[in-house]
Amino acid sequence: MPNYFAVVLAALCLWTPAVGRAESPRKKALFIGIDGCRTDALKSARTPHIDSLIRDGAFTENTDILGPRSTGADTVSGPGWSNLLTGVFPDKHGAKDNKFHGTKYKEFPHFFARLKEARPKAFTASFVTWEPIYSRITTAADVSVVFETDKHDYRTYDAQAKGKACETLATKDPDAVFLYFGNVDETGHQKGFHPTVPEYVAAIEEVDAHIGDVLRTIERRPTYADEDWLILVGTDHGGLNKDHAKGHNTPEIRKVFLIVSGRSAERGLIESPTYQVDLPVTALAHLGVAADPKWKLDGRVVGLKTAAGAPR
Repeated sequence: MPNYFAVVLAALCLWTPAVGRAESPRKKALFIGIDGCRTDALKSARTPHIDSLIRDGAFTENTDILGPRSTGADTVSGPGWSNLLTGVFPDKHGAKDNKFHGTKYKEFPHFFARLKEARPKAFTASFVTWEPIYSRITTAADVSVVFETDKHDYRTYDAQAKGKACETLATKDPDAVFLYFGNVDETGHQKGFHPTVPEYVAAIEEVDAHIGDVLRTIERRPTYADEDWLILVGTDHGGLNKDHAKGHNTPEIRKVFLIVSGRSAERGLIESPTYQVDLPVTALAHLGVAADPKWKLDGRVVGLKTAAGAPR
């Protein structure tokens, strides 16, 4: 693979920002998804970059992957990422498992589509290593790339996704970015989902290193001083042993973490109940998009210094 830092440096040298400072910081959002990441394993891993996001933001480890209307939804990636990207529960988006039968993404789309409704010129980008997110859920992305092939080498895929995200952040001016990492989940299925499994913890630490590269790329943007980046981090489920399906009554699978970080984020623990559907709604609020009642969003704003959104 080419040295992505060299690519980033060259791009930054070529990119000449507009002269003068903005009157107020331009709101931007980076949503990082880490598939299958247990909170206790995250806390036991050496993750200096995620730790810094937690220190500079709002955090909870009691986010429920099953909302109050998740009847029939399995504790797998299809419903989880649909919750996280559409802002509605499975009874609306229709994803109950990884088969994606009966989904309603045209009525309840990816939050990029909601951003585009309010701000048609907003630039959106998605980089994922699980193909169904790319082909089933993602819409309204100006840049949309999937790195998964038939080799099941998610460690390589994640590095490629990180590199492309860094390149885009350095050479373009995105308003909202979604970056997904799949190797933590893949390692859990192969070696076990538990903080005592060295390979699983190592996979989390490698993702943290990727996140550090992305954060440094953002901080090196020529216009960074005039930007207000909100960094959101979430996961679709935890895991137990080597699986996470049918985990409705298993806290290690059902309860996950949520991070809202940046200058516009609150500091400390989030005390109120949180659900996966809150993250995209929080991103939209930060980007200046008020939820239209006709969208029927289930999420509410959490972790921002502004007031929380409407109740579910």
